[in-house]
Amino acid sequence: MGRAVAGAAAVVNCAGPFLDTALPLATASVAAGAHYLDLTAEQPAVQALHDALGAPAQAAAVAVVPAMAFFGGLADLLATAALAELGGDRPGPHRADEITVAVALDRWWPTAGTRSTGRRNTAQRLIVSGGRLTRAPDPAPATTWVFGPPFGAQPVVALPFSEVVTIAHHVRVGELRSYLMTAPLTELRDPGTPPPTATDESGRSAQRFAVDVAVRRDGRERLLAASGRDIYAVSAPIVAEGVVRLLDGGLRTTGVASPGQIFPAADVLTALSATPHGPRIEERWAWTR
Repeated sequence: MGRAVAGAAAVVNCAGPFLDTALPLATASVAAGAHYLDLTAEQPAVQALHDALGAPAQAAAVAVVPAMAFFGGLADLLATAALAELGGDRPGPHRADEITVAVALDRWWPTAGTRSTGRRNTAQRLIVSGGRLTRAPDPAPATTWVFGPPFGAQPVVALPFSEVVTIAHHVRVGELRSYLMTAPLTELRDPGTPPPTATDESGRSAQRFAVDVAVRRDGRERLLAASGRDIYAVSAPIVAEGVVRLLDGGLRTTGVASPGQIFPAADVLTALSATPHGPRIEERWAWTR
């Protein structure tokens, strides 16, 4: 694998399941002196990179940025930007009393890679409770979340992805929950659901998404929302933005770092919203518990 990354300045891992590919490829990238980014939604893959490569990546003066994608990175950037509005960008660790992530999809027609990852990733999912990473409750709690148009009020179920681990690694948060709309989850779990099909010249599907990230700190609240089309396609501008910034040399830190930790979150979100297929970012005020 070292030969495959020799001479690279940055390596982007798009090949899951990341439980199998992330650590070997990231290790080879660090050894070659290359930055590493991936698109993982898998919590154990993110944790494995932190456990194994923090010190080696710092010694090599490179960055390892897992989950720079729709799952993981987008919510992490939104949470970090919301915290900055609440004064969380002051020197010292970021801190929040509570963070809630809610994801709406009008459909989820999974790729073959998503199905393969689902079969491979059987690890217990994690949330943050009482300021610590802990196992998510079973059965998963369900509630209703009010998204912006066109989704509105929707039933959601607790289903944390990699954003829980990425956020927890750079934000001291008391409670962190992540929810997904139930209807697309039913589609995902149906083996008869077809894969996505392209509906325009760019290759994007017609799927619509919304990501709400609500942050509470010291009695003040912010809710930032991202919306757009095709959760798979939108990962491309997200990770590409990360590559450009790493190669430009404007690193906040080296080692293994979350997207909101290594990049200026609000600036990245602004840049993404200006790209043709990037997410649209807005601030909303209604936080429905």
